[in-house]
Amino acid sequence: MVIEKTNNEIIFRLPADIDTTGFQRIVNYLKYKEAIRKSEGTEEQANKLADESKKRWWAENKAKFIK
Repeated sequence: MVIEKTNNEIIFRLPADIDTTGFQRIVNYLKYKEAIRKSEGTEEQANKLADESKKRWWAENKAKFIK
């Protein structure tokens, strides 16, 4: 693995035969960190938004799972 830092980015070079499942988890985490890096919201606000989203999803999809 090689990690290279330039003025405006960090570049990871990995072998092509790396386990993509584990690597995808790392990529997802890094995308999350990038998305929230300038966020001014609190953790409490994020949790509330997540709860509302889950409730709305369940209300819209409940019939698909419970017959």
